[in-house]
Amino acid sequence: MRTAYTADQIRAAEHELMARLPEGTLMQRAAAGLAAACADLLGRVYGKRVVLLVGSGDNGGDALYAGERLARRGAWVGAVLAGSRAHEAGLRALREAGGRVVGQEEIERADLIMDGLVGIGATGALREPYVPVVQAANAARGPIVAVDVPSGVEASTGRVPGAAVRARMTVTMGAYKTGLLVDPGAAHTGTLTLVDIGLGVHLPDPDVAALTGGDVDDLLPRPGGESDKYRRGVLGVAAGSDEFTGAAVLAVGGALRAGAGLVRYAGPAAPVAQVRARWPEAVITELDEPSLDGVGRVQAWVLGPGLGTGDWSHELAARVLASDVPVLIDADGLTLVAGDRALLRRSAPVLITPHAGELARLIRADRDDIEAARLEHARRAAAELGVTVLLKGSTTVVAEDARPVRVNTTGTSWLATGGTGDVLSGVAGALLAQGLSCYDAASCGAYVHGLAGRLAADGAPLAAADVAAAVPAAIRTVSGESG
Repeated sequence: MRTAYTADQIRAAEHELMARLPEGTLMQRAAAGLAAACADLLGRVYGKRVVLLVGSGDNGGDALYAGERLARRGAWVGAVLAGSRAHEAGLRALREAGGRVVGQEEIERADLIMDGLVGIGATGALREPYVPVVQAANAARGPIVAVDVPSGVEASTGRVPGAAVRARMTVTMGAYKTGLLVDPGAAHTGTLTLVDIGLGVHLPDPDVAALTGGDVDDLLPRPGGESDKYRRGVLGVAAGSDEFTGAAVLAVGGALRAGAGLVRYAGPAAPVAQVRARWPEAVITELDEPSLDGVGRVQAWVLGPGLGTGDWSHELAARVLASDVPVLIDADGLTLVAGDRALLRRSAPVLITPHAGELARLIRADRDDIEAARLEHARRAAAELGVTVLLKGSTTVVAEDARPVRVNTTGTSWLATGGTGDVLSGVAGALLAQGLSCYDAASCGAYVHGLAGRLAADGAPLAAADVAAAVPAAIRTVSGESG
């Protein structure tokens, strides 16, 4: 599992470690790892032009000492001193190794640009004179390697309130920072490389965590020799309407492909006909009235995809949420809940799977604010509504109570097409029915769904049904990765 921490957590750990080490040890460890990563990116160091963007803090010192190491290996190294001061010992070491102080015009000629302008403590928009330096670096041909965090990205949140470096690689020291894993900051990070400087035992519980394939494989339910369809999890799906028949087909398909032992679908006549034609494996109840009589016992529900938002749908949602099993609420179900939050007053677990617009309606927030601060709003929604939140988007995050927010690392931009969220509801709902908690079902469901999207797309457009069809291959891939 990849764990990440806020700037305050990192600084506290560094303070504890520095008290046990000779002065300057951590900076030298950081510089050594940074120089090695830059050398790997360059391929050949001798004769290459490296430009350091040097600010006033310790990140500038890391850059200067890393530049010294590259200069001693034959690189031409120039430092643009953008801050009001520079790390004196680092600058002296660079000059002794043959490096020099240069003007901003050298940025465009660099084979590699090292961003050491600001560190993890910086918040808010970058100020002058850093903005023009960042703009010049982003416009240059050479790749940018960010030191610890790209300048302009808030390390603790991932917010990007103004101009920011767009790095090819970020070399982060000691531990991952929360803002490197969450958009919009993650979009500026590039390839993420961790340099171990010895912080491990001094770090607290993480702020954020990202599951690996091995973690997901350990959590995914597997049938045993004694399994039957009921022991493997029975999922109820209340979805679809005369207008949106496909949502029911996709949600049921996602659930069946994700290993539910039995799927009981309940809906009106139009989607019933579509589900029956596509998925003969499902047990189907046609609903004339919004009642669950005759549907049969289930171990979890998926509620909402394509359901509609009228009185009939509201009554069906109320019946589902009055049950004593976990319920995943998506799409139209979220619109119903936003209009009547009393529906969430239940003792059994609830998992909601909104995109930013749906979450905005639920917690009376602005969509743009949610996109800019995904962690903050996912946490707020989980606490305010008393539910587990899977916030979909460019970075999908899962929040529950005071537990570390889980960040999903799979997916592809090709998943931004109609119906893929319905498939995700079915996948995560199947995992709920098989006994996973909302926290684990959401995290594993997002991981498998994102991986299925990658496999289905393979670099080209996809349809939602393609994602459902790729779910078994994604689960096999997860098993192969952990093995």
